[in-house]
Amino acid sequence: MLRVAVPNKGQLAEPARDMLREAGYPAAHAARELVVQDPDGSVEFFFLRPRDIATYVASGQLDLGITGRDMLVDSGVEAQVLAELGFAASTFRFAVPDGGPAEPAGLAGLRIATSYDGLLRAHLSALGITATVVHLDGAVENAVRLGVADAVADIVSTGTTLRQAGLHVIGEPILVSEALLIRRTGGAPDAAVETFVRRLHGVIMARGYVMMDYDIRVEGLDSAVTVTPGVESPTVSPLHDKGWVAVRAMVPRRDVHKVMDRLYDLGARGIIVTDIHACRL
Repeated sequence: MLRVAVPNKGQLAEPARDMLREAGYPAAHAARELVVQDPDGSVEFFFLRPRDIATYVASGQLDLGITGRDMLVDSGVEAQVLAELGFAASTFRFAVPDGGPAEPAGLAGLRIATSYDGLLRAHLSALGITATVVHLDGAVENAVRLGVADAVADIVSTGTTLRQAGLHVIGEPILVSEALLIRRTGGAPDAAVETFVRRLHGVIMARGYVMMDYDIRVEGLDSAVTVTPGVESPTVSPLHDKGWVAVRAMVPRRDVHKVMDRLYDLGARGIIVTDIHACRL
């Protein structure tokens, strides 16, 4: 049985459960339990603190886990990244109050509050900056106002919380993070792991693409196919009117309206877009 770690709280939890449900694992949605077995008995889900997942997976106690890149790096353990899951995007950045340093180099000798000690220490070492790292489990953005730090290093999604605390980011992102599917480095080939990864890849593709159908005159087909090449190749079927064909192709969701406009200009009609709920490519 495949053992998979799933975040039980935080910004990773709900999107992770949604993705697993879309991949055909209904038990993964029931996060009130600590351990849940999927109905077909193929996967056992362990709902854990997001920060602990990398350690459990890297040690081999669990086969797979969903965690953030920031938490993986901060843990200090090594794990193989099997997939970038496309949600929980964020950046880890320095933030200072007005009048503070304009660049990270100016943080030398100051106190920097963070919940990601390992990640921050490694970055400071790489920059050659000596500073005092102040560990806090939460509400890092209040550390400067409460006088326990001169700057913070924290996860930033929109920056609203930092601005409300009178802080602003400086320098380039320390780390760009998103949700990852990980396994133990050097793990042996496993058919169950491959099936699980393939299902999640199917969800990622289904979320990123739509199915587009349209009719076009035969003489405009070659031009239309360059606009909608599909993943492998579009499906082209003759219509009752021999001068027309029907075309079906997968199109990136983000480009759908631009593609529709271009097809219409090429003479395509009956352009229809439908969602893809699952796929295997």
